[in-house]
Amino acid sequence: MAPRRLAPQHLGSLIGAVFGLVFVLVNSATSPTPVRVVLVVAAMAAAALVLVGIARGPAPSTPPSVRPFGRGYWAVVAAEVVAIVVGVRVVAAAGHPQAGVAWVATVVGVHFVVLAVLWRLRLFHVLGGALTALGVAGLVLAFAGAPAVATDLTAGVGSGVVLLVFALVGVWRAGGTRRFGSARVL
Repeated sequence: MAPRRLAPQHLGSLIGAVFGLVFVLVNSATSPTPVRVVLVVAAMAAAALVLVGIARGPAPSTPPSVRPFGRGYWAVVAAEVVAIVVGVRVVAAAGHPQAGVAWVATVVGVHFVVLAVLWRLRLFHVLGGALTALGVAGLVLAFAGAPAVATDLTAGVGSGVVLLVFALVGVWRAGGTRRFGSARVL
């Protein structure tokens, strides 16, 4: 029996859950311990629910013509990696190393906006807009001299929460057809 292959939507939710969990784990470190414990437990529970959602039922249908992880996707990811590496170095050189997480959130947000256009997914416009807004807010906080915890919670933990929520929506939304491409997914 061949192993079950994840549908692109489920793979996307899995990737979102993993990165969302990482955002929360890494960026909650500057929070007071009780706050961090709540954030980490909630993020781990959300990630576990995504796994359960993926395992629980049938994979959403994907038209055979859709190739979500083709050259366009990899070009976006390559540009994202370069932008993150260069941008983090630039903000650190400008004397604001705490702005690194905000820069990462901004770039990840823009990455989703570009993917929304590439894949014609309205949901990614919302996701990308939310992440970009959190990243920009974090940049403003960092450059204004706010405590690192403010930037970490806004751009880091906030982005992690958004990724986890969207990953949950991707596998648990009730009713409707789960299609990929130009379908309305909100």
